Amino acid sequence: MRTSNPFLSRWDSAGDTGRTAARTGRPVGATVGGGPADDTTNPYAPGADTSLRTVSNAVTMDDVVVRTATTLGTVVLTAVLSWLLLPVDEANVGHSYGLAVGAAFIAFVLAMIQSFKRTPTPALILGYAAFEGVFLGVLSSTVSTYIAPGVVVQAVLGTFAVSAGVLIAYRMRWIRVTQRFAGFVGAAATGFVLLLFADLLFSAFGAGDGLGFHSGGLGIVFGLVGIVLGAAFLALDFKQVEDAVAYGAPREEAWLAAFGLTTTLVWIYLEVLRVLSLFNSDN
Repeated sequence: MRTSNPFLSRWDSAGDTGRTAARTGRPVGATVGGGPADDTTNPYAPGADTSLRTVSNAVTMDDVVVRTATTLGTVVLTAVLSWLLLPVDEANVGHSYGLAVGAAFIAFVLAMIQSFKRTPTPALILGYAAFEGVFLGVLSSTVSTYIAPGVVVQAVLGTFAVSAGVLIAYRMRWIRVTQRFAGFVGAAATGFVLLLFADLLFSAFGAGDGLGFHSGGLGIVFGLVGIVLGAAFLALDFKQVEDAVAYGAPREEAWLAAFGLTTTLVWIYLEVLRVLSLFNSDN
């Protein structure tokens, strides 16, 4: 099953036979008792020869946790530093905004480069995390200073709550990640991004509030839709990680898992921050 998140579509999963083969250590396609070979291919095998796979170079859950913690830690570190070192007071707001926009652009470019690469590059992923953190730090400082003091802490807690809820739902199998689910989420995300782009275009060409997606009740509803989409992408990410471990993917895939989880968590944080900011500004 092919899955995706806002910036990354990476892993395919095979069927239950591939999962069983990975767990038992038997190469997919091997004969059992002289019987016919299974034609199901392990999607993580180098070519068609899965017999070369070894436990020592297969990704583990610990690998994913460590790489994800490193990537998220980089985001948090640079966000805190940018909050402290790039003040958004009247004397420095222009300079800080300029650096934030530049950092966001660089983060986007690095994310796109990594997304189209066949193998993960830790330097690209950590570079994305660092520049994304600069952007988030300035944005969060601005929202906290001029819109709703204390809302950043609420947004962080909200992101943790959404993530924990999705993890519990996924582990309990309340969320079934299927091909149809992935297709629906991908189509919904495409429509969501296109609407955001149209809203920005209308705003840029003098249409006031654009389509109204960044203010008022409609903005809150649109933000809630964004949070739901982020939660769906997180479920897809969990499926990617589960399949990678079960199928014995190469250890380097842990960096791709970290990249996907980080981009999804950033998405969720931004949408939670948007909803809380709009809610506080309307009260």
